Amino acid sequence: MTIELRPWREGDLAVLERANTPEMTAHLGGPETDEQVRERHARYLRLNAAGAARMMRIDVDGIPAGAIGYWQTDHEGVPAFETGWSVEPRWQGRGVAREALRQVTRLVAADGRRTLLVAYPGADNLASNALCRGAGFEPRGSGTIPWRGGELTYNTWVLDVSPLDLAGRAPDVEERFDGLALDTGRWWPFYTPQWSSRNASAARWSIARGGLELRIDEDTVPWAPPLDGDLRVSHVQTGQFSGPVGSGTGQHRFRTGLIVTEEQPEHRGWLVRHGVIEVRLAAIRHPDVMVAFWPIGFEEQPEDCGELCIAEIFGGELDDDGGWVGVGVKPQNDGRLREDFEKVRVHGDLTAMHDYAVEWTPERVRFFIDGAWVKTVAQSIDYPLQFMLDVYEFPRADGTRDTAALPHVLRVERVRSFAPA
Repeated sequence: MTIELRPWREGDLAVLERANTPEMTAHLGGPETDEQVRERHARYLRLNAAGAARMMRIDVDGIPAGAIGYWQTDHEGVPAFETGWSVEPRWQGRGVAREALRQVTRLVAADGRRTLLVAYPGADNLASNALCRGAGFEPRGSGTIPWRGGELTYNTWVLDVSPLDLAGRAPDVEERFDGLALDTGRWWPFYTPQWSSRNASAARWSIARGGLELRIDEDTVPWAPPLDGDLRVSHVQTGQFSGPVGSGTGQHRFRTGLIVTEEQPEHRGWLVRHGVIEVRLAAIRHPDVMVAFWPIGFEEQPEDCGELCIAEIFGGELDDDGGWVGVGVKPQNDGRLREDFEKVRVHGDLTAMHDYAVEWTPERVRFFIDGAWVKTVAQSIDYPLQFMLDVYEFPRADGTRDTAALPHVLRVERVRSFAPA
């Protein structure tokens, strides 16, 4: 199912007419008159022409399915854009409004004229309020206004889509990998070795002129065949915590029943709690490969294991025009968190260096690519995180490997963290 937003045009009056039913306007005080609908259509065209709004038709596989847009407003003295939407009944419950709203949030961020987006759904419109929450908007109270001969009680939702601003801020740690060797006081060059061994999970790395290179070679062995089959990994992390052999205590419990097979020393190389975390890396365009940067809980307490996925890039999802980057929060085994993860389309050559970052506060996490906002998760993680930086080669169903493409090399120019502002 392909969902596209198209500029509002003269021939789109029928979209508003189909939306002007008792069912579709139940949370808006009922239908408008035919004259009011025609005036609304004309207003959309005028606002678009004047640049004061961007009103759009929602298409699903080329079929008109509703309307959405954003227009200039003022929120508590701050210039903002307001958004609103409608989706026809046949398309409701299928993720159409969710995807349309996500596209609008990114259009507003790219617009750049105003960096606050607000929505005022009716307080009894559970679906629209849930859409706001799922898109990263945060609640800011409610109000009541006269509306269509009666009163409308609404909820206020706000979303900050401003770019990452590091002006005047110095990183508390900036790793540029410019020494002769990897700083093992900061980095632990093994991939969760407690579930396997340091020997099997050891990183293949080198320090090059442009930074760190993590490499999968032809003779790289699978890191943990009983657990992950022929998955090969080259990985560094900035912390290590696990229990004794035979226990189930250890970081990144990616499946149930894991048992420590090799005891590891505790390592607290670089742990962060709130602030900005940023990596500059280049992805690999190959269908068997994924690169990722995902801080996880140090996990001294077993529930403190959530993940901030700053960048997860599959080589098979890159093309000549760009690619998809996974960002968001993953609970792993932290029952206090809900998963809020998605893939964001990014234009440009992702095999070149790009910046991927989060701004992490006790209330929310905002995600950025090359400084531009791409997502907000209105929940947070409130314990120290360690960095996980890796390149994976996934096994093929037929057991073969593309040895001609080896080595797979993840290039990382820098990693840095900033204390909370």
